[in-house]
Amino acid sequence: MDIAVSALFTFILIGFIAQLIDGALGMAYGVASTSMLMALGMPPALASATVHTAEVFTTGASGLSHAVLKHVDWRLMAKLALAGMIGAAVGAWLIVSVDLAAVRPIISTYLLIMGLVVIRKAWVPDKPVVPITKVRILGLAGGFIDTMGGGGWGPVVASNMLARGGDPVRTIGTVNCAEFFMTLMATLVFVSLMGPVFGEAALGMVIGGVAAAPLAAWLAGRLPRRLLMGLVGVAICLLSVYNIAAYFTS
Repeated sequence: MDIAVSALFTFILIGFIAQLIDGALGMAYGVASTSMLMALGMPPALASATVHTAEVFTTGASGLSHAVLKHVDWRLMAKLALAGMIGAAVGAWLIVSVDLAAVRPIISTYLLIMGLVVIRKAWVPDKPVVPITKVRILGLAGGFIDTMGGGGWGPVVASNMLARGGDPVRTIGTVNCAEFFMTLMATLVFVSLMGPVFGEAALGMVIGGVAAAPLAAWLAGRLPRRLLMGLVGVAICLLSVYNIAAYFTS
């Protein structure tokens, strides 16, 4: 097989797997795909820019899929999206302009704690779903951490909303829909600072991610509530431990 074709298929597979996880669990697209791109030798800033460029399309497909399946709380989504766009703009500027790698293990430790909270809630008896309030700061932090770390919107925003008692399906759908607007803002900032970054890697990830989005949204509505929360919590913990270990062993 031609090397270029083989590389494109690799990026398609990365995009498909990352979006399947993200669309079903509400997180991990950025963290998973950025980690894989960096493992292939791509610099952190370029990896984050590539992932966010691809995510404009994949999060659009994912958000639309969740909207069609009525998984989105539109008022909550609007608050998250606006705050997330502001946080993403600041984070994208910082990762290109300043080396703040030392904050990553701190963020990962926080996410590990949140993952354990979500796992605990998956084991306790069901409680009535409560309205989620004061989400603007959450969206601001999620957008900032996502662009700084090449991913983190889902683990920060979805895990907190689930820990507060949010319904898993509507939480995942709302968070995925808001992520489109956050990612669009991050991409615009990356392009303004780095120039166009839509290369072969982004193209392959778009193809794979868009293909996986409807299947992932369908899975989110079919998985049992406790199982879904448990999977989310485990995903957060595994990714956090991986990122902490990677920082101290690099």
